[in-house]
Amino acid sequence: MTGVADAIMKRVNAHGRGRWVCTPKDFLDLGSREAVDQALSRLVGAGRLRRAGRGLYDLPRISAVLKRPAPVDLDAAVAALARRDGIRIMPDGATAAHRLGLTNAVPARAGYVTDGATRTVGIDGGTIRFRHAGPRVMRWAGRPAASVVQALRWLGPDAARDARVVAALKHRLPEAAKRDLARNGRDLPGWALPLVRDIAAEGATAP
Repeated sequence: MTGVADAIMKRVNAHGRGRWVCTPKDFLDLGSREAVDQALSRLVGAGRLRRAGRGLYDLPRISAVLKRPAPVDLDAAVAALARRDGIRIMPDGATAAHRLGLTNAVPARAGYVTDGATRTVGIDGGTIRFRHAGPRVMRWAGRPAASVVQALRWLGPDAARDARVVAALKHRLPEAAKRDLARNGRDLPGWALPLVRDIAAEGATAP
């Protein structure tokens, strides 16, 4: 292997198996784009890296049960796309609600909103839909309460007022998310403000 390939593997290994998805852009400090592309291609050919999608690579974790590479970490793949393309991405409402345990409905495929272009991206043999969203939605991207805000918007005023939803969020949300809701609830629809105050009550005064 070349010096560039060895340097790439050193960086990938530092993140641990299955923890990081990378793109050629993550290694341009190690050599030219052509050299990085060639090194990644050789690493995939040698079985040292996996091609997780177009321009996406990872060092897969090996499943102890199945004795084969585990699926790509979807959040890590999405983070790699955001890093590469200079955009913000966060789960759409249905995906966020499912992850928070607020619905039993399993999305047919994970969906995300972005301030980039609407598109479908192939990752690990499946597809992910990215839908462009405006500033009002994307202002929450990267913030602790992003997922709960997306989930509440998707549930709508009637379903979100269900006492079981409020109780679940009060129990499951980390304090950082509660503080974020308490400080920035004004950015939500009017119907959500009483819910946010209730959900965030325990975390509102935390430092």
